[in-house]
Amino acid sequence: LEEPGEAPRAARPAPAPPVAVRPDHLTVTEIKRLIRDPYAIYARHILKLRPLDPLMRAPDALLRGTVLHEILEGFIRETLEHPAQCAHATLMRHAETVLAQNVPWAEARALWLARLERVADWFIDTEAQRRALAHPVHFEAAGRATLPDLGFTLSAKADRLDLDDLGRLHIYDYKTGAPPSTKEQTSFDKQLLLEAAIATRSGFEGMGPTRVARAVFIGLGSTPKELDAPLDTEPPDKIWSEFHALMSAYFDPDMGYTARRAPRMAEDDGDYDQLARYGEWEMTDTPLVTKVGE
Repeated sequence: LEEPGEAPRAARPAPAPPVAVRPDHLTVTEIKRLIRDPYAIYARHILKLRPLDPLMRAPDALLRGTVLHEILEGFIRETLEHPAQCAHATLMRHAETVLAQNVPWAEARALWLARLERVADWFIDTEAQRRALAHPVHFEAAGRATLPDLGFTLSAKADRLDLDDLGRLHIYDYKTGAPPSTKEQTSFDKQLLLEAAIATRSGFEGMGPTRVARAVFIGLGSTPKELDAPLDTEPPDKIWSEFHALMSAYFDPDMGYTARRAPRMAEDDGDYDQLARYGEWEMTDTPLVTKVGE
């Protein structure tokens, strides 16, 4: 009676479904997940599982990012033809309007407005520098490129595209927090690098293939900063070749979707950790590749 016994522990999963059911389309933001936690791609795109929405809507990071994008897009559109309006008061007016329309929580509105207030002058000063380099031409621009031999499509939605006098593209992505470091972009977070590859190969909506001068994260966290994607060391052709190799690996029927392959932090929670029975196995355990769905 005093011996509790022990139930068999689950192995670290790495399901290997048939190639025919593997995803033939992903977005650039999902490639980081494919690299860091392939099991999440398996659960979302093959098992068609989605995390449940909370019982009550909350002012989460997703909503904050959506609101910030709407504020900045409206501000930039208004000031394109009226540069004199590119001022602190105009930006905060847009912020107050968008927050009132989209954020029903008074505390969250006040907090997010105060955060934007702290970085508003920095954004306006650096915006003048961005306008001196190139002219904004597209917002939330859709783009896609294909790997014909694999029948795979990669799509993207660029926050903002600017075009300079030499016909070169400047790609910008807004971040509510700190942008990924150069090292992270090289190994894991390839969003801007892949967007640059799409721009040079097939182009974004309304544009054909275009040379890329810069791809830049605009971080609007507590310490605002611009961070360029390392296009010099990771040019579009190199990135596309590596991307082709990555997707080719996942079109191998013996390649499994390993759970928590390389999370950024060991304590990071994944949407599908419970399904993968994380905790019964450790991240140092060898993944068990298992053929499924055959």
